[in-house]
Amino acid sequence: MNDMRQMTAMGRNIEDGSFAIIDREAGPHQFGPDEWQLVRRVIHATADFEFKDLMRFHPDAVRTGIEALRRGCPIVVDVKMITAGLNEERLKAYGCATHCFISDEDVIAAAKAANSTRAIEAMRKAHRSGLLDGAIVAVGNAPTALLETVRLVEAEGARPALVIGVPVGFVSAAESKEAALRLPTPYVVARGRKGGSTIAVAIIHALLLLSSETRT
Repeated sequence: MNDMRQMTAMGRNIEDGSFAIIDREAGPHQFGPDEWQLVRRVIHATADFEFKDLMRFHPDAVRTGIEALRRGCPIVVDVKMITAGLNEERLKAYGCATHCFISDEDVIAAAKAANSTRAIEAMRKAHRSGLLDGAIVAVGNAPTALLETVRLVEAEGARPALVIGVPVGFVSAAESKEAALRLPTPYVVARGRKGGSTIAVAIIHALLLLSSETRT
């Protein structure tokens, strides 16, 4: 197995021990083996077992996520915190690059002019740039980015390979995730208010590890 964790033996033992504790304390669940790898990594990143009840998967989510990574897909994110958390070497192994437009001057100007949000305009820019089709879209912070992604799929024909919808918050966070659950596009969603960039990073890292271990 190609171990992409880049750990020392002691670090690997600690992580493996943590996952053993998670498996034991989580108990029975309805997730498939690969889906559970994503859920347990989210629990590992948060120490929050409630995610066992919050995570939802489109039936093709894990498979299409792995295939997209192996193709070297773009990874479009709502905030730079996700980019900062991702392991660059793992991404380079597949030729994947991250894209975040939320701080671009034209995005800021468009948001001000339209009384919109930077997150909305950043997703629109990604779509105009042709980056969304075949991409993994990961939203961990801004519910409006997820709502706009849903709109782009439903109204403008955007076709991302996978939508990871895990924004955290109180205004529109839960609603944005419920909207994502109706997508025909494969998705991974954490229902409710909980989420965050850390969750998005954990999911992508789990997919990267599965892509190196699984041959489909």
